[in-house]
Amino acid sequence: MSLPDAAPAAEAFRHTSVLLDGAVETLMHKADGVYLDATFGRGGHSRAILQRLGPGGRLLAMDRDPQAIAAAEEISDARFHITRQAFAELAEFAREQGVYGRLSGVLLDIGVSSPQLDDPERGFSFMRDGPLDMRMDPGRGESAAAFLARAGEADIAHVFKAYGEERFAKRLARAVVTRRKEAPFTRTVDLAEVLKKAHPAWEKGRHPATKAFQGLRIYLNGELEQLDAALDAALEALAPGGHLVVISFHSLEDRRVKRFIRHHVRGDADVPRGMPLRDDQLNRRLESLGKARRAGADEVADNPRARSAVMRAARKRGA
Repeated sequence: MSLPDAAPAAEAFRHTSVLLDGAVETLMHKADGVYLDATFGRGGHSRAILQRLGPGGRLLAMDRDPQAIAAAEEISDARFHITRQAFAELAEFAREQGVYGRLSGVLLDIGVSSPQLDDPERGFSFMRDGPLDMRMDPGRGESAAAFLARAGEADIAHVFKAYGEERFAKRLARAVVTRRKEAPFTRTVDLAEVLKKAHPAWEKGRHPATKAFQGLRIYLNGELEQLDAALDAALEALAPGGHLVVISFHSLEDRRVKRFIRHHVRGDADVPRGMPLRDDQLNRRLESLGKARRAGADEVADNPRARSAVMRAARKRGA
C-alpha cells in the first residue's frame, strides 16, 4: 500500500455534515430557544443552527475531541458556548448552564467524523498509515495498540463480533494474537494487512478490515454505552415540547435509538387495552416526529459517507 509523504494539517481535512438541513429544520421549532449540539464535530450543524437562531436564543455544544474544541474557537457569537465533555455528560452540562429541563432541542450526530477518519495521526482508518490509537479523546482511556497488546484472544474476538458485527471474529482474533508474538501492533496499516490476509470472505467494495476496525473504535470509546446514557439524559434535559434529533451511521446505533424512541412513545405496555388513562399515566414521554430519514441521492453522491446515515426524531410530551 502506497502512503502519502506527509499528512496534511488537521484543519485541512474536509468535513461535510450529514443530513444538515433536515436535522436542523427538525430540531429548531423555536427561533429563540435554547439548543444543545451534543456532538459538535467540526461545527457544521452548530453553524447552521446559529444562522437560524434568533437574537434571544442560545446554542450550547459539547465534544470530547480536542480538535473539535479548537475548531469551535473560530465561532465568535455571544449566543454560543462549548465545553469539552462527552455527550453522555449532557445532563451535568445542562445543569451547569441552568437549562436542565428547559432545552428546546438536543442534537446527537453519533460516530466518528470525517476529519477523524481522514487524519492518519488519529488512527481510526486503515486507508492511511498512522499510530494505532482510535480514541476520540487522545488524553483518556486505552489506545487500540495497548488493548491489542494485552487482551486475550477471546476478548479480541468478542470486540470484533459484538461491536463490529464481524462474522469471522474468532479467526481474525487468532491472527492478531499469533502475529503479536513476533512484534506488537503499533500502526494502522500493519493491523489492516494482518486482518486482510486472515479474512476468508471479502465483501465487494469493502476492505476486509472494516468491521474489525469499527469494533475496536466503538469498544475503546464506549460509544454504545455513551449513546444509551446520552439518550436518557437528553430526555430529562429537554423542556416539554422539546425536540430530540439523532443521526446514526450503523445498525448497532440505530437499533438503540429506534428502541429508545419506540419505548417512550408506547409507554407502559402492560396496561390493559382500553383502560381510560392519560398519556402521563401511561408514561408516554415522547411522540415520534415522522419516519426515519436517510440521505438523498444527491447528498450521497457529494458525500459517500452519508449513505449509511439514519435520522430519527421525537418530541417530548407535555406541551
